[in-house]
Amino acid sequence: MTCNIRKKFFAELLGTFFLVLFGTGSAVATLLISDSFNPGNAAIGFLGGLGDWIAIALVFGLTVMVCIYVFGKISGAHLNPAVTIGLLVTKNIDLVDSVYYIVAQCIGAVLGSLSVYLFMGASAVTIGGLGATAPGVGVSYFQAIFAEFLGTFFLMMVVMGVAVDKKAEPGFAGISIGMTVAAVIAVLGAFTGASINPARTFGPYLMDTLLGGANFWSFFPIYVIGPILGAICAAFAYAYLAKGSGVCELPQPFNDE
Repeated sequence: MTCNIRKKFFAELLGTFFLVLFGTGSAVATLLISDSFNPGNAAIGFLGGLGDWIAIALVFGLTVMVCIYVFGKISGAHLNPAVTIGLLVTKNIDLVDSVYYIVAQCIGAVLGSLSVYLFMGASAVTIGGLGATAPGVGVSYFQAIFAEFLGTFFLMMVVMGVAVDKKAEPGFAGISIGMTVAAVIAVLGAFTGASINPARTFGPYLMDTLLGGANFWSFFPIYVIGPILGAICAAFAYAYLAKGSGVCELPQPFNDE
């Protein structure tokens, strides 16, 4: 591993770590508060249903925004395997780097989920499920995949438009992408948990399994198929729309080997 890719690897790991730590931590905290008022029946809805999802969405969105401003100049701050794959298929990142990015993102997500358990305690697993995503009541497998597809499609279009396109206004990527994440979670949260990120789902699933929590793995394909297809379709769609106007790579300032 070159010095350059080591820095990118560590930036992606740290960024995804913070995303899962604070994002899923907010969901777990909501469930623990709910359980304290209604023992044995914890559910997101303590603030009035949509109010809970807006609060959780803002935590995710603000964390994404800050991580982009902190780590974007190092790795591009993908923080999401689906985004990395979308950039890979449009040749905005090479295959070797994309593999390192995805591994780093998954490790960061696992460490973030482990940290939620370490500072919130066993109830984060038994009551909060470590913020693991799952379809809502009455939501079919196909509906969940389609919802994740749409949410990630929107996210990837914004990434391409504000962070990749040469004509994008500088300085707005963080707030634009962060608020997109918040908007998607506020709308889709009650239906799928609004992962739109395979690593964000992988971390809590793995740690729930290792720590004796619920087994959600039957739902995992939802959060792989939907986001990856959504990101690929959006990346190609934007590349088509921007053809002739110029699409470039995300900033990669560290070129030392």
